[in-house]
Amino acid sequence: MAVTDDPALAPAPDPHELQEGWGEEAPGIPGFFSTVDHKRIGKRYIYTSFLFFFFAGIVALIMRIQLARPENHFLSPTTYNEFFTMHGTTMIFLFNTPVLAGFGNYFVPLMLGTRDMAFPRMNAFSYWIFLLSGAFIFAAFLLGHSPDGGWFAYTPLTTKAFSPGINMDFWGLGVVLVGISTTVGAINFIVTTFKMRAPGMTLNRMPIFVWSMLVFSFMAIFAVPAVTLAAALLELDRLFGTTFFNPTFGGSTLLYQHLFWFWGHPEVYILFVPATGMISMIIPVFARRALSGYHWVVTALVVVAFMSFGVWVHHMFATGIPPLALSFFSGVSLLITIPSGVQFFSWISTMWHGVVRFTTPMLFAIGFLLIFLLGGITGVMVAVTPFDWQATDSYFVVAHFHYVLNGAVVFPIFGALYYWLPKITGNMLSERLGKLSFWIMFIGFNVAFFPMHILGFLGMPRRIYTYPSGLGWDAINMIISVFSFVFAIGVLLTLVNFVWSNLRPHPAGPNPWGADSLEWATSSPPPEYNFAAIPVVSGRHPLWDQHPLATAVPGDDVVTPSLTPRGTMERETPFTEGLSGDPEALMHIPHETYVPFVAAVGILVLFCGLLVKAVLVGALGLLVGLVGIVWWAWKTGE
Repeated sequence: MAVTDDPALAPAPDPHELQEGWGEEAPGIPGFFSTVDHKRIGKRYIYTSFLFFFFAGIVALIMRIQLARPENHFLSPTTYNEFFTMHGTTMIFLFNTPVLAGFGNYFVPLMLGTRDMAFPRMNAFSYWIFLLSGAFIFAAFLLGHSPDGGWFAYTPLTTKAFSPGINMDFWGLGVVLVGISTTVGAINFIVTTFKMRAPGMTLNRMPIFVWSMLVFSFMAIFAVPAVTLAAALLELDRLFGTTFFNPTFGGSTLLYQHLFWFWGHPEVYILFVPATGMISMIIPVFARRALSGYHWVVTALVVVAFMSFGVWVHHMFATGIPPLALSFFSGVSLLITIPSGVQFFSWISTMWHGVVRFTTPMLFAIGFLLIFLLGGITGVMVAVTPFDWQATDSYFVVAHFHYVLNGAVVFPIFGALYYWLPKITGNMLSERLGKLSFWIMFIGFNVAFFPMHILGFLGMPRRIYTYPSGLGWDAINMIISVFSFVFAIGVLLTLVNFVWSNLRPHPAGPNPWGADSLEWATSSPPPEYNFAAIPVVSGRHPLWDQHPLATAVPGDDVVTPSLTPRGTMERETPFTEGLSGDPEALMHIPHETYVPFVAAVGILVLFCGLLVKAVLVGALGLLVGLVGIVWWAWKTGE
């Protein structure tokens, strides 16, 4: 393989030929259903997830109106339970995980210097399953049969005897659908990371965000099947009368909790790991220096992944599990703070030895550090068994997991929006509006959620829709409700900023931040083919270390034609060796196809048939799904 860092020696790409080879064959509405381009799919993940996020936020604000005053009747108990369930389900299953997958879909191939994901059709299929699962769950809300058993759906309260309607069937079947989407997407990320890297990009030269998505994917592969199985077994109990969770017939209610939390606590880190990957990309750029302790940070990510599967029982300390077993899970829950602390000190060191620019993305990153510190401290507290027995099912726990799942995940996501939206849209966001949004969100978040710790100490239980006056909770709940709306105003300002930047565009240019990773080597937004000539990497910070960026030129082997503009007409990209990143084969990138959409619709129809116990509907869905899969397999070579 030949390499050049002299643009004059590299063959000049013809934009018309590139567009002819890579442009979409079916633009408009047909292209919407048939695209397999990772960038379009990534944007859809992000935008769809944020639609769910806004809904979940509105529901949360309505709940806070109910809790603002004692003995309030703004919502009925039933409606409150439905809103509570929809808020948690939407945030956990339909926002946090998918939005991170959306950023990964868009940027992992760009950061790796390749032209698409390893399985473009599977990528489209994952998105369609995600979208249809969200539509399935929200159909329950619109039809007046909203899930009402909590986002965790504990048995036996969610079995048919105590929840006889179809409300929780929407939840159970919807969660199984989401689980399919997440698992399929995780496989795609793993193969893409190991087999689609640019020449020269060894594992220790990968951007930290790519490492975080790789760890995220391995964790999802092992954790998500547990919650998928829990929901599936619950549905078998509800729809077909099995007794997996009925102790009378040899089942176990604790079995459900073990399955759920075997996913549920790794899920915290499944969300946290990509969020920290975003922070590890943002801080070095605005500190103008390389990340301190790169290898330590990567090691910390991998260690977190392993340890996260040994802490799930700390959600079950009050269920009667033997004390000796509790001590092991308590110990691991304390030890897992160490690799998280390694990353924390790496970020501090990077800023300490750098020259920090306080841009909007950097403010969100620093705000994350403060919020994550508070959430981590309370996490250590609830890892201690005697303390957990006192705080369990109180508002102290509500405060803790909102600091971890809202603050320590949402703030990095908003930082990533301000950092990467110029690349996605080609337009800069307003720094003035962005900084105003940050400060309002930061103040609103902390004043809304920190007092919940105090409510927990004062004895306020979680999952209640109202409370009597005179217990010392009244003023604190009013403060929480008011500043929840303040936080929402901060979020709204970012939405306004996004809309305004598209109405009054300010072109971003290829690399407005002076960043170091390969996604900034392309135009903003990137073309369909990502790179006219595949870059060749010789360091961890290619845009800082290589001036200009080296690219491949045609050689005598069968691989390098695809690395250059001459190979782009064929919609090909190199398939690389797993460890070294050396090209070893050519991969054909498929054209647009309706197959993923058809297969996803077939699965949705099958689940609708299960929901209403209609054999013909379920059989029709199964038939459509099988047709889609067979069609998919038949077209694989094209």
